[in-house]
Amino acid sequence: MNKKEDNEKGGVKGWIDGDETAHYTLRRISALRSTLLVPPLHRVPLRLGNVIEIFGPSPSAKTQILIQVAINCVLPKEWNGVRYGGFDHSVLFLDLDCRFDISRLSQMLTHRIMEGNAIGDCDKTLYDLCMQRFLYARCSNSFEFLQTLKSLHYRLKREKDHGVSVQLLLIDRKKLFLQSVSEAVVQDIKKLLQVHPMLVIATKSVIFGNTYSTASEEVNGCSRNVTRSPQHTQYREYMPSVWQVKVVTDDQPVISNSENSSWYVLEWLLPRIGLPDKIIVKDVRTLCVDCDLS
Repeated sequence: MNKKEDNEKGGVKGWIDGDETAHYTLRRISALRSTLLVPPLHRVPLRLGNVIEIFGPSPSAKTQILIQVAINCVLPKEWNGVRYGGFDHSVLFLDLDCRFDISRLSQMLTHRIMEGNAIGDCDKTLYDLCMQRFLYARCSNSFEFLQTLKSLHYRLKREKDHGVSVQLLLIDRKKLFLQSVSEAVVQDIKKLLQVHPMLVIATKSVIFGNTYSTASEEVNGCSRNVTRSPQHTQYREYMPSVWQVKVVTDDQPVISNSENSSWYVLEWLLPRIGLPDKIIVKDVRTLCVDCDLS
């Protein structure tokens, strides 16, 4: 192995030693700053290092959104001449609710593959590849979650050594944390992103209405109180996020193709977009239809 090849593989060490080539520097910076359009959260171009929090009542299709985002990540850009538009990367899903339905993921992935296949069959080789890229960990309580976060650096490094690049971290939670736990979570995520740049998407259940208690200061100044009319929604922000997505349940079911479907409104709060999307959840898939519902 010559010096150039060793430097290409050296990464951060090569940069510290001062031997990183300009080509490698530009390629590394370009990879870190490249934007991602992640359906159904494609209203805003995202970057590695962004933290998004999806909040809404339970149920409001938050987990379904995470599954669809995961599928878009594990699918390849192109496979056997068929363009799937995926990211070709692995996903790490942290299940804090302990009710994740792997069959739902399998059904939605199979449907996506069959949509792109001209003969309407599911390519088993592609299916197996995508499922291998879906990494899963279950945390039964907040302290297990903290332990998992603290050990993630070593797991991600081990995966990277085996050629597995994790660029998406999904955190599905239903319960609120104690303030002390939340502070530790924020700090651990910040430290993790400094070493392993990833896109982080977390869910949080909230209570709509004036009965939900307010908080003036949370998590080292990262929290805010928000009251929005007409719902008078109040929530506590725990994640150190630049972006916020609100998911609101609609009371009326939608009839589509003679099938009962639940539909929800997905609205960006930060940055404020003003163009809500309609999310339709069916038995085997989640559809995001862009439409102005304001």
